[in-house]
Amino acid sequence: MNGIEPREPVYAWGQRVIALDDLINDGSYPEREPDALLAARGTVGEIVNIGHAQELNEPVYLVQFPGCVVGCMEIELVPAPAGLLPETEDEAA
Repeated sequence: MNGIEPREPVYAWGQRVIALDDLINDGSYPEREPDALLAARGTVGEIVNIGHAQELNEPVYLVQFPGCVVGCMEIELVPAPAGLLPETEDEAA
């Protein structure tokens, strides 16, 4: 990787985030129509894994949104404010 250290992720596993834009199928989901809406702008999801796009030297986040897991870049996400949703099952009761 040419001696360049991977850039550290801003977000963490388990963190709740919000989609800043509509997230559209770029072909990653062959079972869905091309250009199908995967997660609408404003949808809350949870980061379930973090990878790295070597060619961009940027973290890639796998985010569980209702109905699918979507690979997202940092510019597509914003942290969900504390208290937006219950943090645990116990708090939801």
